[in-house]
Amino acid sequence: MKTIVEGHAHVFGDNLDTDQIYPGQYLELVEIEDIRQHAMQGADPDFIKTFRPGDIIIAGNNFGCGSSREQAVTTLVAAGAGAIIAQSFARIFYRNAINLGLPLLVCPDIKTQASTGDAIKIDIEHGIIHNQTSKKTLVAEPLSGYVLEILEKGGIKRLVKEQLALK
Repeated sequence: MKTIVEGHAHVFGDNLDTDQIYPGQYLELVEIEDIRQHAMQGADPDFIKTFRPGDIIIAGNNFGCGSSREQAVTTLVAAGAGAIIAQSFARIFYRNAINLGLPLLVCPDIKTQASTGDAIKIDIEHGIIHNQTSKKTLVAEPLSGYVLEILEKGGIKRLVKEQLALK
């Protein structure tokens, strides 16, 4: 995991659910490139056309609510999301994202401090968010050492495989 993530902001509102992140009609897709094409399609049909690998999703409260489908995270990982910063996350979405190696940061003030297109630089390890466009700095809730370790390895499966190999 890169501890410094830089990209442009894509800002969304509150209660963005898993159907908006990855619409249910695409659940039968299995090829990662096909899955990637539908990232955030329920919230912004043109998202994948403007989103670049490393870009950062910013949202309000309860990001990832709805079903527990892992494809909602898979599509964002496949699109190359550098991180997601939100005021709060749905619990299952949060855990799925960490398990798949996608950094998430909780920052209560983020939605009012960033606009779509802003250049954002994040120090994941320290939870420091720099909006390079507005010159504002915010502090996110710290991630635990264990979460940082999971992210460092690229997800929980890789971490467990590595741990088992050491035994």
